[in-house]
Amino acid sequence: MSLNLEEKKAVVADVSAQVANAQAIIIAEYRGLGVGHMTQLRAKARQSGIYFRVLKNSLARRAVTDTPFSGLSEHMVGPLAYGIGSDPVAAAKVLHEFSRTNDKLVIKAGAMANLVMSSNDIANLASLPSRDELLAKLLGTMQAPVATFVRTLNEVPTRFVRGLAAVRDQKEAA
Repeated sequence: MSLNLEEKKAVVADVSAQVANAQAIIIAEYRGLGVGHMTQLRAKARQSGIYFRVLKNSLARRAVTDTPFSGLSEHMVGPLAYGIGSDPVAAAKVLHEFSRTNDKLVIKAGAMANLVMSSNDIANLASLPSRDELLAKLLGTMQAPVATFVRTLNEVPTRFVRGLAAVRDQKEAA
């Protein structure tokens, strides 16, 4: 069913709003992918905070015009699904992992601000740790010296108490 002009304007406005907040856009060809698999992919994308949608390419081109993602326009050919995310690693991971298990989903290209990426670049991006993993590692690294310092400070009174207990046990034995 084709969209009328007002519906097309609404779709372009919606996608443009998502693109304005995006760090990465990944496009994948879904030719031959069943409805059940597409529903699974949509659910995984939603869990990761990724805007995932099948769009007409002409509407997607209008949405990315005059944005840092405009270089992606030349790759918008064929039946494509668009994954738009504020975390580039999460967007790449979701689509790359799904494409590994379903050969019908083929990642065509992707883009980060002013950088168009090939499918190999997206696979490399997907292998990076996510933002949450990096923050957890950073927090662990920052806490390690403090925790070691606290254990060292705690060791002095602990040894003192153990010494007193040993003296007490020695006097009781005598």
